[in-house]
Amino acid sequence: PLRLLQPKTFPKRLGTSQRKPREPQVSRSLIKEIFRHFVKMPVTRDAFKIVEKCSERYFKQLSDDLDAYTHHAGRKTVEAADLEVLMRRQGLVTDKMPLNVLIERYLPLEYRKLLIPVAVSGNKVIPCK
Repeated sequence: PLRLLQPKTFPKRLGTSQRKPREPQVSRSLIKEIFRHFVKMPVTRDAFKIVEKCSERYFKQLSDDLDAYTHHAGRKTVEAADLEVLMRRQGLVTDKMPLNVLIERYLPLEYRKLLIPVAVSGNKVIPCK
């Protein structure tokens, strides 16, 4: 009878969670918003699931390529030049279509101000490098 009154002992956890880690993903709402902006027509759920898978694979490949470029250069940080080289290899950036033109064409004004240097009063250039 004394053994029945003693509390049961359970093995302690080592601080690790039982859930397996998930890879970060681009939000579904962002993908949907971008896709609807360019398609400008209704899209079925099945078609959207395919678009979602394709965009996930595209961003995975994009990040792997940028990782390879920075590793090849002996750095640990991705720089704007790495992205420009990648876009040039994909055929998005050419001599006739530079990166600044793509930025001006497809990004809103608040992002353009962050990416393209602009001279303001007092000969200050924003953003400074």
